[in-house]
Amino acid sequence: MGTPRNGPWLKWLMGGVAAGMVLLGVMAYAMITTDQRPFCASCHIMQEAAVTQKMGMHAKLSCNDCHAPHNLLVKLPFKAKEGLRDVVGNISGHDVPHPPSLHTRDVVNANCKACHAQTNINVASMDAKPYCVDCHRGVTHMRTRPISTRTVAYE
Repeated sequence: MGTPRNGPWLKWLMGGVAAGMVLLGVMAYAMITTDQRPFCASCHIMQEAAVTQKMGMHAKLSCNDCHAPHNLLVKLPFKAKEGLRDVVGNISGHDVPHPPSLHTRDVVNANCKACHAQTNINVASMDAKPYCVDCHRGVTHMRTRPISTRTVAYE
């Protein structure tokens, strides 16, 4: 007689697979939840941005559709780093969001160009300014405030 086929190792393997699937589901839910406007608006420094985004033409998009890389392996460390910056800004009591890092501006700009690729084909002056928001400041946030007081597009 040989060894039994249904040993404890099979139960451990199946339990590990089940636990891994549950963990992946929880992580996917957390990723989707933390991408959305209600989560971002829960910090007082992001409330104005959330309200103006909700009233804008990109209202159907999540915050991180624009503000984070779409590649998951790049997105995870990016969200951790930028999320920590937001937490520190919120704890320190700033009334407005801190200026975005150059890396964040590059990510947002790449997302603008990716979503609007068909429109950009016909734009002759795409390289006139380094960032889309240099010309299109009022597209997403603070569209009703004078340009001189907007904090979205930094020079």
